[in-house]
Amino acid sequence: MKLTLKDKEFLEKLKALYDREDLQIRLVHGPLSYLKLCKNYGDRIEDEFGMSRQGIRWRFHRLFNEIYVSAYEAIYWVESNFGTSLRKDAIAIVKGRIEMRKKLLKSIKT
Repeated sequence: MKLTLKDKEFLEKLKALYDREDLQIRLVHGPLSYLKLCKNYGDRIEDEFGMSRQGIRWRFHRLFNEIYVSAYEAIYWVESNFGTSLRKDAIAIVKGRIEMRKKLLKSIKT
């Protein structure tokens, strides 16, 4: 699953609030452990994101507990079957794709 533009904007806002320690991310242990967004109360947080607290929680859960964790499940499965020797090549491909996107966005903006 790919990240949407709204997902990327959400992550940028989340990062700023996380760095300022206005929000925290915690691991909740249990039969099905998951990541939880904490300190997401108050109108100020809703105003920062431009959505309701429920919307913030939903997008966080989708990004961190579905997309992010699922990506590592896929990596775990591939590396369990083929070893870790392909990891450096996969990372090189990702870095190349990111650079290509940055150049494309830069050329569109100018």
